[in-house]
Amino acid sequence: MTRHMTLKLLTAAVVTAMSAQAFAFEPKGKVDCIAPADPGGGWDFTCRSVGKILSELDFVPGNVQTINMAGAGGGVAFAHTVSKRAGDEQLLVAASTATTTRLAQGQFPGMNQDQVEWIGALGADYGAIAVSKDSPYNTLSEVMDALKKDPKSVKFAGGSAAGGWDHLKVLIAAQAADVENLPKVSYLSYNNGGEAITQVVGGHVQAFTGDISEIQGFMESGDLKVLAVLSEERLPGKLAEVPTAREQGIDAVAPNWRGFYMPAGVSDDAEQYWTTTLDSVYESEEWKDVMTKSGLMPFHKSGAEFDAFVKAQIKDIQTLSKDIGLIR
Repeated sequence: MTRHMTLKLLTAAVVTAMSAQAFAFEPKGKVDCIAPADPGGGWDFTCRSVGKILSELDFVPGNVQTINMAGAGGGVAFAHTVSKRAGDEQLLVAASTATTTRLAQGQFPGMNQDQVEWIGALGADYGAIAVSKDSPYNTLSEVMDALKKDPKSVKFAGGSAAGGWDHLKVLIAAQAADVENLPKVSYLSYNNGGEAITQVVGGHVQAFTGDISEIQGFMESGDLKVLAVLSEERLPGKLAEVPTAREQGIDAVAPNWRGFYMPAGVSDDAEQYWTTTLDSVYESEEWKDVMTKSGLMPFHKSGAEFDAFVKAQIKDIQTLSKDIGLIR
């Protein structure tokens, strides 16, 4: 380990308890990062932006190679990691809440969350529910009260398929608000968040469900009223004026986290190295700058805590998906 690298590790608040001892594992040669989609989009962004910082801070020798492996909503990359790369200690794979949603719904046939090692999350884009500026609804509670009277009374538009993460955000909130007949809640799927927002702004659909980063500009222009952000507490900066669902008595939290898993079969030393290294990346000024520019919000879990979080999220999504009849 270089002195520069040791110093970088020691600057991270999460590892200050560690001494300057060398790791038993350090990457040698090429490090790969699989983005389970075509170039562009969240997974590709995760690999390329984190890979760049890993190189800049000398956590890896040379550059990190991003490998785009699209297919089956991340299923091709997951299967490749499980079947072809077991024990590969120089491989990271980008993941997000979309990954856990598909695992929860059994969309990676014959595979499950226990077949990989969950390393860490380095930020999140929190869910939000918004309506047009002329909407009669001014709070999330008012929307939920309408759904209690008639689950079809409010139509939601989102950028994921039916049963996908945007759809589930509404149902997570509705379930927390004790809305009954969740399968009857109306959700319209569009190709992306932008198209869904256009429908809401135009008055064709009553409410938008998506990520806060997608609607920030429309909130600032006054075209949308953001009724709630689905985060534990209010977000920083310009978003501080947006109330959480929890403040309105609805215990709904929906982070679209960005992070990584690794193949199973890696050594404990390698797993510890990557966990600690990603902790250090999260604490770095370089990553904070990336988060600010990309609209990512603070969200960090790693190691055993992240593993437990992923498995709990999968269980929750699985239960909700059963409740609305998406899976048996």
